[in-house]
Amino acid sequence: MKIAVIALGKIGLPLAVQFASKGHEVVGVDVNQGVVDLVNDAREPFPGEARLQELLTELVPAGKLRATTDYADAVPGADAVVIVVPLFVNDETWQPDFGWMDSATRSLAEHLSPGTLVSYETTLPVGTTRNRWVPLIEEISGLKEGTDFHAAFSPERVLTGRVFADLRRYPKLVGALSPAGTERVIDFYEQVLDFDERPDLPRPNGVWDLGSTEASELAKLAETTYRDVNIGLANQFARFADKHGIDIYKVIDASNSQPYSHIHRPGIAVGGHCIPVYPRLYLFNDPDATVVRAAREANAAMPSYAADLAAAAVGGSLGGKRAVVLGAAYRGGVKETAFSGVFATVAALLERGAHVRVHDPLYSDAEIEAFGWEAYQWGDSADVVVIQADHEEYRALTPSDVPDVTALVDGRNVTDPEAWTAVTRVVIGRG
Repeated sequence: MKIAVIALGKIGLPLAVQFASKGHEVVGVDVNQGVVDLVNDAREPFPGEARLQELLTELVPAGKLRATTDYADAVPGADAVVIVVPLFVNDETWQPDFGWMDSATRSLAEHLSPGTLVSYETTLPVGTTRNRWVPLIEEISGLKEGTDFHAAFSPERVLTGRVFADLRRYPKLVGALSPAGTERVIDFYEQVLDFDERPDLPRPNGVWDLGSTEASELAKLAETTYRDVNIGLANQFARFADKHGIDIYKVIDASNSQPYSHIHRPGIAVGGHCIPVYPRLYLFNDPDATVVRAAREANAAMPSYAADLAAAAVGGSLGGKRAVVLGAAYRGGVKETAFSGVFATVAALLERGAHVRVHDPLYSDAEIEAFGWEAYQWGDSADVVVIQADHEEYRALTPSDVPDVTALVDGRNVTDPEAWTAVTRVVIGRG
């Protein structure tokens, strides 16, 4: 097949590589000329994705994969077009911004050939594929969905850093608008993906048809919103436990020993492209979902709660105190700040009068400073340390790494309590 992949980001490029590794001819489209040049030079544009560089080195020289900024070069004659363009959500209004995806859909529609399958993988509010993208494609292309082309929704279900493993591990969910479209989208993904054996699943691992684009859209929102709601519940349990001197980790482990309880862990923040964002897309369709809204608000409040714990640990006020936030990334081992808790954590500490510096082993001092923060170096004095990201390097942290430290707020429960006996160590939910 000839396949076009629109947007070569941390999901789109590994997808393009996966498709090419199965012997297909893949052309990736990206608005960033720098990304296009790196891909065509067989160099990964971003670090940390397992096997990406290895596969680029193999596939690009073999002519299986190339990149372009020109839709007219990639879309005409394609058997399938897969769109992984970012969809943004306004952090204040929680409303989706369809701008980039509208633009990408218009551009592909201008060059769409009859017979093409168009598959959206970007997470969307329910009904978007049918009610927004398909009419737009039909209007611009003059083609009719179900007759001249087929549209489907198939959510990405992978984590950056392990995309290729996750593509094999999880069923590929699909939903189309017609029986013919269903056949096309199932056949497409069966040709471009491989699947691990999963005897734990209720049906064989592979391509799972959910019957409609709406069901497939909702499945992605449901699985991510579940995690946000679960974490929100864990965080509320943790705050209650703190007031009553209870160790919530022992409580959660005890509760989860029964097979119907799956309580997640509390923490200082929920970050990344998915969990903090997709509940807002669900609320776009279902604004009366009070449980979803309450959980999102509870999780968003945790950095401020951590700052309050820090203030209490140093005697009640952070005014004039030297604070260090460890971790700019939203999670350990991943160089990505999308919706990272670092932003709200730094802001909360500053609001309480602290002088704040930031450290992250994955970011240089210059990169830290580009965010508007002052970079911290090991050995510099500080009064209070707040762990925001669970980088492996922080597990071995001791007070000797931060001279004069009197308090630690371990927002991820990663440090060794035995190493901090001489310092006030606070873990969210440890009472």
